[in-house]
Amino acid sequence: MDYAQQAHPIHHPTIKTMHLKIYNTLSNQLEAFVPTNPQAVTFYSCGPTVYDDAHIGNFRSFLAADLLRRWIESPLCVIKNTQNSNQTGTRTVTQVMNITDVGHMTDDENADGAGQDKMEVAAERILKAKKLGNLPKGSNVDPQDPFAIARYYENRFKEDAIELGLKVAIDDRDRDSKTPTFMPRATDNIDNMKTVIEQLLVDGFAYPAGEPGNRAIYFDVQRFKTYGQLSGNSIDQLKGGAGGRTSDENTQQKKHQADFLLWKEDASHKMKWSSPIIPTLSDDEQWGEGYPGWHIECTAMALARLATDGLKGARDNHAQIDLHSGGEDNIFPHHECEIAQSCCFTGNDSFAKHWFHPRFLKVEGEKMSKSKGTMYTLRDLTAKGIDPAAIRLELIKTHYRANADFSMQGLRDSAKQISNYRDFARLLLSEDSIRPEFCVKVHLHEWLHNITDVMSNDLNIASAIGWLHRSINDTGVSPLTNILHLNTEERKQHEIRGRKTLASSAIDRPLPDRVMPADVAILIVRDEKRSWADRSYAALHLIDGFLGVIFRPIPKTQETSIALYQPGVTPSEEIESLLIARRDAKASKDWSAADAIRDQLTAMGLSIMDKPEGQVEVAPVN
Repeated sequence: MDYAQQAHPIHHPTIKTMHLKIYNTLSNQLEAFVPTNPQAVTFYSCGPTVYDDAHIGNFRSFLAADLLRRWIESPLCVIKNTQNSNQTGTRTVTQVMNITDVGHMTDDENADGAGQDKMEVAAERILKAKKLGNLPKGSNVDPQDPFAIARYYENRFKEDAIELGLKVAIDDRDRDSKTPTFMPRATDNIDNMKTVIEQLLVDGFAYPAGEPGNRAIYFDVQRFKTYGQLSGNSIDQLKGGAGGRTSDENTQQKKHQADFLLWKEDASHKMKWSSPIIPTLSDDEQWGEGYPGWHIECTAMALARLATDGLKGARDNHAQIDLHSGGEDNIFPHHECEIAQSCCFTGNDSFAKHWFHPRFLKVEGEKMSKSKGTMYTLRDLTAKGIDPAAIRLELIKTHYRANADFSMQGLRDSAKQISNYRDFARLLLSEDSIRPEFCVKVHLHEWLHNITDVMSNDLNIASAIGWLHRSINDTGVSPLTNILHLNTEERKQHEIRGRKTLASSAIDRPLPDRVMPADVAILIVRDEKRSWADRSYAALHLIDGFLGVIFRPIPKTQETSIALYQPGVTPSEEIESLLIARRDAKASKDWSAADAIRDQLTAMGLSIMDKPEGQVEVAPVN
């Protein structure tokens, strides 16, 4: 099949033109998504604070945003434009996700950010791990260097994000040298933050407080009359708070207790820069070094990267971005503060047209807990041999506005679903003479309108998956899957009985490791001269364009003369030696020695299973 990319109209004439509606936290209602320019959508996502590995709760929010971004880019998605007509066709989403590597304190709920800087917490943890020899193999991080700590966890986050298919991370990896980063660091944008703060000072939206050496710049919430509109808080209801970041004396000098921190003068902080210029002070009276507040970072990075002509253009043109996402814990104070300072800088009544906030993730019905060992990272799970695609599906298959419940059984179910999807793809690719023996005609391409309707209704991913399952079940792919996974002897028996199976032609058929270009897929779907299988295969690519779990690199088994190493286990001389010793012990009927070696492998986190062919399957202990 020729997947050569071509430029053609891509709207399918049989698909209903239901336009995308998404719940907007700002209005607390379902709304049509109406970007300023439907062909070029701007999207800012609050990203990670790189003081530790991101856990699956973090990735639940990031993946929900990724699902939304992928759906907006899909040729199946229809969007309203500002003239209230439907827009279809090619569409680009420029998504930016920040990397917070300074200024994020441990007490998120305090608008000033109380407690310790999270990078200092990371330094303490790494120093302890280094002393105990518990740093990951190959890592050499200086716990005294917060910048090195940030780069270490930033790189790990990006690796994990790419494994899970986050397009913003893939875009950032694949961009050319002339394209600005899609994942800007806070520490690379200090000058942009100072530009915004200095303008807010000049315009009277911010003010300095405190004594030399321990001063702070605050945003004056009373100057922004709609402060609280996102979270439902009113200024009168809000109280400021101390907690270590600002002194009681500084807090008392606030004009209102809800005023929040933009900059802190603190020469003792490990990460510090020259402070913003205070317009009421002479050159020799300017402040010493300090560091930014958390909230100002996102305003500066969003506008500098997404507004035409950067911060200057944002102010001159009263810029507004189309879409802003973050976890529900970001609504207040973080996003509330972002709105206030951004609007006062740009002069626009709105910072982002649409606010998107996925709900929290539970694990096995309970809140994630480090003490219970349920605050999983991606690496925790892939070390158990779990396909990242299954983790992605498990994290996106529950509606983003419902609390998802992550479980090991759910992971196993997701892995099985993906296996069925891939078998379905192989069936559609198989020879014409084989197809009729195992399935009735499938018309997945004719059901795309059903999937479009549910996805356009607030990203109803569960219903979209349901329609895909119905299509697969109608083909009879379930009994097909049973045949595909028979062992070698059972397959031979099927063929002896004259039942030709896909074992010889499709079971080992490789699938593409990426989706075909959307404009090519939609052309095939529309082409009535193509076979039902070709059109349904193209439709499956369109669906996986937003699912992101089928056509992607698949973890492979590694084989040696004695073992089959499942994903999550890397062959080593130590394991091979133990397996050989166990084989020899069994050959001499020294069962106690063989059992002792099995126990030793179990203690190493490995499970083994003897295979009929004589090899040993080695897998992670789940």
